[in-house]
Amino acid sequence: MNILGIESSCDETAAAVLSDGKVLSNVIASQTVHEQFGGVVPELASRAHNKTIWATVDQAIETAGVTMPDIDAIAVAKGPGLMGSLLVGLGFAKGLSLSWEKPLIGVNHIDAHMYANFIDHKEVFPFVALIVSGGHTRLVHVPKPFEHNLLGKTRDDAAGEAFDKIGKMLELPYPGGPQVDKHSQTGDPTFVDFPRAMAKKGLDFSFSGLKTSVLYYLQDQDEEFIKVHLDDICASVSAAISDVLVIKLRRAIRKTGVKEVMVAGGVSANSMLRNKVLAMANKEKVNVMIPAMEYCTDNAAMIAKAGEMKARLGQFDGPELKPFASMK
Repeated sequence: MNILGIESSCDETAAAVLSDGKVLSNVIASQTVHEQFGGVVPELASRAHNKTIWATVDQAIETAGVTMPDIDAIAVAKGPGLMGSLLVGLGFAKGLSLSWEKPLIGVNHIDAHMYANFIDHKEVFPFVALIVSGGHTRLVHVPKPFEHNLLGKTRDDAAGEAFDKIGKMLELPYPGGPQVDKHSQTGDPTFVDFPRAMAKKGLDFSFSGLKTSVLYYLQDQDEEFIKVHLDDICASVSAAISDVLVIKLRRAIRKTGVKEVMVAGGVSANSMLRNKVLAMANKEKVNVMIPAMEYCTDNAAMIAKAGEMKARLGQFDGPELKPFASMK
């Protein structure tokens, strides 16, 4: 089964070809236009998708060494994401589906982050997934494919959003999250004891208080102090966020009794989080799956993988498929 995956939910135009579970190509066209604004500008994102989507898809097909007749189905991100960006990808996928006479599969972007783990790992159920990205932080219990039971979610800022906004406070290049992670690797995580909100109870998250705490802390320091201790501050921020994420994940494991655990989403690339999850999983005696770096952030291989799984279940869509901006 050859699946063409298309992803355009935010500021990455991506296309991939998956053949019987193997990634033949995974092309990503990043948008640098947003760097000057310190964040994604939705209108500019959709325009950039419109300019690059055909070339991106064409490159993915060429790199994979397949042609149109070889494609069995087209999977496309239908949301959540920026509505204008989603419309570009979905409209393009619908056009290909009609002109090539290929089945269309709409894929939930957050589901795809989870199932990206199955690109390099065996498909196993049930599992608990910790999904951490710029817009979402949630814990999900998955007893079988596409049956998702929400255990907990953020009540305000997502973990990735907190990383990016704190990176911006520290005047780090956009996007701030990866920069915070880079600096934290040589810093002291105990340098500042930032709050671990809601760590002692429940499975929901809250990161807005941490963001405010960092803001007040930085206001009390002079520029030279921040410059000298930038790595330590970043490490302290990473420690505060990763501690809460791991505590909640452990709580979810014990509540559900699962033996399979996965971390997914852009923040799963964070080095401190990956190390802490692996250490926790070893203590809890559970198996843990974390995607390869190229499948952590937004990409089309994960869309193709989720599409392949839906195709096996006969879950196809028609031309009436509509995008959605946010999770219900």
